[in-house]
Formats: sequence, C-alpha cells, structure tokens
Amino acid sequence: MHVEADIYATSPAMTAMLCSKNESVAKTLMLLMELLGTYSLPPGATYPIAYDDIWPKGDVYEAMDDLDCRDDQSATEQQNETRYEQAHYKCEPATTIEELEAVARFAKSSSYASFRTAVKLARAGSASPAESLMFAVLGAPMRFGGFGCCSLPMGGLLLNHRIEFDTLAVNMSSGIPYAICDLYCPAAGVDNEYNGIGHELQNARIHDGNRNNGLKAMGIHVLVINRDQMKDLVALEAFAQMMHRLAGVRFRYRIKGYRKRQAAWLNALRAGIGLAPV
Repeated sequence: MHVEADIYATSPAMTAMLCSKNESVAKTLMLLMELLGTYSLPPGATYPIAYDDIWPKGDVYEAMDDLDCRDDQSATEQQNETRYEQAHYKCEPATTIEELEAVARFAKSSSYASFRTAVKLARAGSASPAESLMFAVLGAPMRFGGFGCCSLPMGGLLLNHRIEFDTLAVNMSSGIPYAICDLYCPAAGVDNEYNGIGHELQNARIHDGNRNNGLKAMGIHVLVINRDQMKDLVALEAFAQMMHRLAGVRFRYRIKGYRKRQAAWLNALRAGIGLAPV
C-alpha cells in the first residue's frame, strides 16, 4: 500500500516473506502459524525471538498454554518463581493461506526458499503457540523431523475443528452441545488435546472430563498431550503411531538418523516461539 511519497506499507503476508529472508523453515513456519491463527505474541517477545533469544527470562520455560493474556497472571501464580507461562493475546487472523501462496509465487529468490516451504506446511486455525508447536511436530513430513501425520487421508490434521454432539453425546457430556478439537485427525477419529496450566485447574478438569465423554460418545478417541510430553520425542512418536494405526496406515521411517532430525526440528520450532531447547 502506498502511504505517501516513497513510503509504502506491506501486507502481513509480504512482511512475513521479508522477515523470513535466510531464516530456517521451522522459525518461518511458527511465524506463519501465528499470522494464520487467532493468537498473537505480546510485543515484548518480538525482539528476543528475532535475535534468536529465549523469552521470557527464567530458569524454566514452559510451553505456551491456550490461555489468553487475561488468564496468564492467575496461571503463573500457581508456578514457582522461576516458572513462566508465556502470555499471548486473542486476535483475528492477520492473513490467509491464499494470500501467503500468492506471495510465495512472487518470492522466487533462493533467499526466500524457507518461506516457500513454510507456506506449503502451514495451516490456518491455531489458537495458541502450543497448538502450533503440536501441529508442526506431529504433522510435518518426516524428512523435516516431523511425524508425517499431515499426510494421512481426509486432510491429515485439522486445527480447532468443531464436532457437533448428537443427543447421546450431549447427555454424556452433561449438556455440552459441541467440542472444539485442538488437533483433529479425521482419518483416525482422534482428537489431540494440549493440556497446559489452565487445564490443571479443578473447574477445567471437570469440564474436560465431560467434554471428553461427549467425544467418546461420538466415537472419537481423545489423546491428551501435556507440557512434558511436548518435549518427549518417544511419547510424541507414540501419539503419531496411534493415529497412523487408527487410520489404517503403516507408520515407518524411510530416512536415516530420524531421531536427530526430530530433535533438531523440535528445538528449531521452539526457538521460533522463543522457547529454550530441550
């Protein structure tokens, strides 16, 4: 957009392309997931992440929960003084897949190779950095270090997919009419739920239990991934194996040194949202 003489403003999609110059695929993917999602990191996180630092400062860094900034203070008070739950804000998506694809067709320079690749991997609909991380780890192709679940039939993995409950499911969930699945795999009938600090509260546990009963009544398996498991490649592999098995697809590696790739991919993704390596 032309603002005035010699001054132009770029769209979020074009800005993402410019920011991705000579950056890694993982870091660029985390940026695109944020722009396509319904969350935004606070301004204070921008500079540390841009300069390959971690945020916030502290001895222990927890994965970001699906809480908005209003809940962050109460959640953090439950942690010890060296533990942090990184804040983020609810917002509308800043761009679309179509806009990113249009910019990717324009970005032909080798400097933007990561951007073009990240656009192919990105999906809309993430509601938190933790969900973006979960999607990128479980869904990315194995050659990158992911577990390849996006290649499963029926769309692979869907972020924040809505499941309408039938009468039996409503009754089993004590009146809940539908569920929003963090990361849904249609081919396997699996809902992967990320459980951060907010889900550890008493009221949240009761609601989650009722909701999960409703999903079970709909024939959907609920797999809960906690903060520690998001750092555990063996556990994450097991989740991926379960989805492949239920989808009727054989899970196997066709690459060598896959565990090193997975560790590098996970840490690169974490760096893209300002988290320390594991």
